[in-house]
Amino acid sequence: MAHEPTKIIACPTCKKSVPWTEESKFRPFCSKRCRLLDLGAWTDGDRYISGDRDFDGSNEEEER
Repeated sequence: MAHEPTKIIACPTCKKSVPWTEESKFRPFCSKRCRLLDLGAWTDGDRYISGDRDFDGSNEEEER
């Protein structure tokens, strides 16, 4: 059976090449520093998942 080549991705923070393997401890980030910088951006509100601003998380079925 042929060995598949290791997938290489770009670190979301610094764009450094990161192999997508079990040994890549911080994947998809290249380092703990880049992982923490990304987390900080989320907590500061610099990064977010866009959605419906009027959605409050309640379930319409429960309101009936």
